[in-house]
Amino acid sequence: MKTLIVTAHPDRDSLTHDIARRLERALPPGTVETADLAAEGFDPRFTLADRHTYQVGGDFAPEIAAEQLRLNRTAHLVLVFPVYWWSMPALLKGWVDRVFVNGWAFDIAAEGGMNRNLGHLTTHLVPIAGDDAGVYDRHGYEHALRTQIEHGIIDYCGSHRGVTAFVYESERDDAGAREQVVLNAINAVSVAINR
Repeated sequence: MKTLIVTAHPDRDSLTHDIARRLERALPPGTVETADLAAEGFDPRFTLADRHTYQVGGDFAPEIAAEQLRLNRTAHLVLVFPVYWWSMPALLKGWVDRVFVNGWAFDIAAEGGMNRNLGHLTTHLVPIAGDDAGVYDRHGYEHALRTQIEHGIIDYCGSHRGVTAFVYESERDDAGAREQVVLNAINAVSVAINR
């Protein structure tokens, strides 16, 4: 079972990358690929060519076809990302916008029906939040993020929902407390994948 870990953070020394590296080490050797969208220079801009791809349900740009091929070989997708403005970073959102399109992630039938094509994939989320869980609960941020990503992307494409493991208070001064939250997230995702 292959796992693809996708990160979207420009700083290789960030907590995002640290969690991704540690998660990779927690999984069986040789079963993990990491996609560092920032280091790879992925262009998140949805262009007229992407609009054309969406409309015709194919005719994928080479870089998009390569991402889809990488995902076709994957059983578990793990998105590890900092929460920016209560959502995923633009780089990761652009990756989803350009890669998870009509003709691959789903098919829109001429008569109005739809096929959801990612049933082979289980998607896990590790959102890294600066605020605490109480703030997210009081303002409905966790619910909003889960609705946007779990329902709006994962369910829409027919992928299976895996673990969503928030890392709250990622910028806290208490390194020991932060470390425990990080370990809990890594453990939750690795246990789900290793089942």
